[in-house]
Amino acid sequence: MEPPPPAVAAVVASPEPEEGDLVTNKRVILKRYVTGCPRVEDMEVVSGTARLAVTPGSPAVVVKNLYLSCDTYMRTRMRRRAAPSFVPNYVPGEVNVLENCAVSKVVASGHPDFKPGDLLWGVTGWEEYTLITDPRFCHKISYPEFPLSYYTGVLGVPGITAYAGLFQVAKAKKGEYVFVSAASGAVGQIVGQLAKLIGCYVVGSAGSDEKVNLLKNKLGYHDAFNYKKELDLNAALKRCFPDGIDVYFENVGGAMLDAVLRNMRQYGRIAVCGQVSQYNLERPDGAPDLFLLVAKSLRMEGFLASDYAGGYRRFEEEMARYLREGKVVYVEDVAEGIEAAPAALVGLFAGRNVGKQVVALARE
Repeated sequence: MEPPPPAVAAVVASPEPEEGDLVTNKRVILKRYVTGCPRVEDMEVVSGTARLAVTPGSPAVVVKNLYLSCDTYMRTRMRRRAAPSFVPNYVPGEVNVLENCAVSKVVASGHPDFKPGDLLWGVTGWEEYTLITDPRFCHKISYPEFPLSYYTGVLGVPGITAYAGLFQVAKAKKGEYVFVSAASGAVGQIVGQLAKLIGCYVVGSAGSDEKVNLLKNKLGYHDAFNYKKELDLNAALKRCFPDGIDVYFENVGGAMLDAVLRNMRQYGRIAVCGQVSQYNLERPDGAPDLFLLVAKSLRMEGFLASDYAGGYRRFEEEMARYLREGKVVYVEDVAEGIEAAPAALVGLFAGRNVGKQVVALARE
């Protein structure tokens, strides 16, 4: 899934405090609405200032951003869109910084629950420092022994997305046949490992031989294929699932979804997390043969991470145990510095990343 975090915190500054040190603050802005595949030139890194203080009496916090999450769903916010969506469009212009999840360190706080030095994850600006005016939806980091960047991934929104989508939406059970598209990405790599943990047979698709090897040799998928080398996706799925698919974790859409529907077993379930093949199209691909939902008594359900935010702490504890015991591993692709953020985002749509794409701004 390329979702927002459990809730979108306000990251637009309230009135500037009168005191506090001024520091340089580099930020990423959208220069224009995007048509087709995003380009680095559609974004710009600009330099401004941030004040490391909050207005007296304000519940706001100022954070130093350490790791920015880079996610394909951000593309859906870069278009001029009249129809409402689950998150608002980005707005071009220098005062409108891009927003997404990040791991941050508190440097100033007026909120009783947060103090300087606390490590948080939540929505911030794509910038070095952010004034968060409503920090109710910021989460303190409970397990700092893991790489902090994991809270942009396996211990953050991608993790709870994989967990909720597999178990609460698709209701996967031991012995079932599970297929995951975009399987080496931020969410997909977790889905496959969780499904295998409960005794499912798991196959994934990815866009390069390197990623297929990662799925089979590091992430423990039973089988995987490079969809770019398959002339017939329907045949590829029949080869991997001669008895059909019980659960499909949908990240791609388009031709892949059409082929999967033809290979689903009776009473199968499809958890729709994202459809990355459609994000850069002005007109989405035509619908697949949806009558197969009727003919096979299938259930196909979309979901957001925010639907399951109430169970986050329980999920975090369980996932931390899996990581500690080596039952789940996580692969990241780290770009260095805020200047690298636009290219890192664009690279997602060319499949340049191997694993979860993260942009490191500082290591505390």
